Amino acid sequence: MENKRKAYPSDSTDIEWQIILPYLPQDCPTGRPRKWEWRDLIDALFYMTRNSCGWRSLPGDFPPWQTVYHYFDWFKNSRFWEALNDHLSQEIRLEEGREADPSAGSIDSQSVKASDTGCFHGYDAGKKIKGIKRHILVDTNGFLLSAVVHSASDQDYDAAKWVFDKFAQRGRTERFALCWADGIYDKARVREAAAKYNIDVEIIKRSDDVKGFKLLPKRWVVERTFGWLMKSRRLNRDYERQSETAECFIYLAMCRLMLKRLASYYL
Repeated sequence: MENKRKAYPSDSTDIEWQIILPYLPQDCPTGRPRKWEWRDLIDALFYMTRNSCGWRSLPGDFPPWQTVYHYFDWFKNSRFWEALNDHLSQEIRLEEGREADPSAGSIDSQSVKASDTGCFHGYDAGKKIKGIKRHILVDTNGFLLSAVVHSASDQDYDAAKWVFDKFAQRGRTERFALCWADGIYDKARVREAAAKYNIDVEIIKRSDDVKGFKLLPKRWVVERTFGWLMKSRRLNRDYERQSETAECFIYLAMCRLMLKRLASYYL
């Protein structure tokens, strides 16, 4: 089908599309043929992540919103974006002359205000925010290794276990040996959760003598990742009813960013 729709800034380029294409599921030889092109469906999800409109407000030159949502739900349940995130980050690391899997990274959380549509929200007394926390583990490039979305009332040192467990499920812990974290993670329960996967936790604390903003070594990488995520308007506030949906949009945003990075190597 010839693509005659309007182009949007969030659309994939030809080079980026060639990178995605090998990872898409093959068409089934039986059953009703797929009506819409994969590229239109994927670009609709990129548009949704970047611009944060309601599903019913998706521009009319994309496939019908019901169709786009169906494929979003299918991708979410099949964990397609998580797998693509791993593939893209590994490709970038190899292009940079590194090992495919990292040996170190950083962990941190971000409290985000929520709309009234969610059902797993809580109150972060420290940040005075009612909503959710995005808890992420990143490599030394700042690329996502694991993401967990949970209530803002959950303490970071308790939720760190969920992040390490989910990272281990991805099968990328063989080389990973060191995790940098801030003072809130300086707890025995965090070290025990990490030691389960042979990971050492190194705490990087801010000096009590320093006033104002201070760029902390190693720790700034994960803060930059949060900055990248906030460029996607869907992530500026939490609108989701399920934590799995919120996590899916995090991986979508990271995949879009890494596609742009990887495509630049092929120009």
